[in-house]
Amino acid sequence: MSSSDSTRPVRVRFAPSPTGKLHVGGARTAIYNWAFARANHGTFILRIDDTDPTRSTEENTQVILRAMRWLGLDWDEGPLVGGDFGPYKQTDRLSIYREAAERLWAEGKAYPCFCTPEKLAEDKRAAQERHDPFQGYQRTCRDLDPAEARRRVEAGEPYTLRIKVPLDRGDVLVHDAVHGDVRFDAKELDDFIIFRSDGTPTYNFATVVDDAMMGITHVIRGDDHLSNTPRQIMVYEALGAPVPTFAHISMILGPDGKKLSKRHGATSVEEYRDAGYLSDAFVNYLALLGWALDGDTTIVPRDVLASSFSLDHVSKNPATFDTKKLDWIQQRYVQAMSDEEFVFEVLMPELVEAGLEREADPAHRKSWYLLLASVLKPRTTLTHDVVEKARFLYEGDEVTFDEKSVRKNLAKEGAAEALEAAREALSAVEPWEHAAIDAALEPVPERLGTNKRKFFGALRVAECGNQVSPPLGESLELLGRATALARIERALPLAQAPEA
Repeated sequence: MSSSDSTRPVRVRFAPSPTGKLHVGGARTAIYNWAFARANHGTFILRIDDTDPTRSTEENTQVILRAMRWLGLDWDEGPLVGGDFGPYKQTDRLSIYREAAERLWAEGKAYPCFCTPEKLAEDKRAAQERHDPFQGYQRTCRDLDPAEARRRVEAGEPYTLRIKVPLDRGDVLVHDAVHGDVRFDAKELDDFIIFRSDGTPTYNFATVVDDAMMGITHVIRGDDHLSNTPRQIMVYEALGAPVPTFAHISMILGPDGKKLSKRHGATSVEEYRDAGYLSDAFVNYLALLGWALDGDTTIVPRDVLASSFSLDHVSKNPATFDTKKLDWIQQRYVQAMSDEEFVFEVLMPELVEAGLEREADPAHRKSWYLLLASVLKPRTTLTHDVVEKARFLYEGDEVTFDEKSVRKNLAKEGAAEALEAAREALSAVEPWEHAAIDAALEPVPERLGTNKRKFFGALRVAECGNQVSPPLGESLELLGRATALARIERALPLAQAPEA
């Protein structure tokens, strides 16, 4: 924390523009802001920066709110929760921006500019032709008589409002918590526009007015905003507001070293949610894209992230998005669940969503679901995996056969004898539990004079429809004796020697 902010309670904000879905880069920015606020007992604000009327939509705002809720990033002020510094949508704050701009104008810190686009283009060409080191706005209207300027405005002449950058300002030094001191040449700063001719504020003005009025102490955002920072500092100084500590975090790259985009696969938070990732695992992984708890720890639970996050440990180097690493972290989170947690948080929601179960309350068959969880959890990476792995249990007496599995395991010489022997052995099993089932089936191949692979392959396909399935004993226990025996009867006509 910088010395200028050490006495102020931490207040940070995540301010997405609702011009599309919440993408991975934005989600990581939100996570860092949330974690920094929690680690410093501060306030996390969600603000919707929707001043681009052509691209911002209410639908996209709702998408962002849903994504934030799924990520588990609870905000202390903002949409749906309110707060003392609202409204928290920029389109509801236009009068605030106008008032701030009028004040700067009245104080001589801003002035109206009447230059047309053609005039600006002509001035820029002239500056280029004379090789002027400064090729920005030539300050044509800066010294207009204020009374004349006011008369022209009141007469309806189109104008923009520009900030008056002090000519003796000197270089702008940004004390960045990630990049260190970054110096910007003041000669590159022109009197930039803070209000457009259509009466809307520019980004660099509106965001500073909001951050100043909301008491933001730290601005944590992507380093694509670093070039905006000197202009924003000019606005803070004009407003007489304290300049927050900036922390610009690196971009996220794809495996090819280019900025992460759709060509690399999924990019939005909801795509990862819909693919079956757990929000805790996803937050853990995104937090590691540019931050580390120490040099070794990979699994960082949400509560540890919220208590230990520090800007000191944020890297200024770009991070590479690695789906294999994400999947590994996801597996660790899945395997860390108890079987009961797996039932309620993964198994039942997925089975209900797939239409295999009608209600998400497994209390009436708790032991059955716990057994299913113990079987599926070690074989689950994405939560959707459980649906296909469990589907054979919901097909009654007529399981769907995989044709390739039938050809390789059932349509073989000796398969019929194997199934008949299995039926006989299973008929006598008591109690109908996987240990007893396995014990009854274990000696059968030797008794038949066949190898175990052929015997169990034929029985597995008969019962599960596929040569790849969860452990056979547990699968049969889950199916129940009547269904297990009925499936053998149905498979027997398929169990024949191949044609010569």
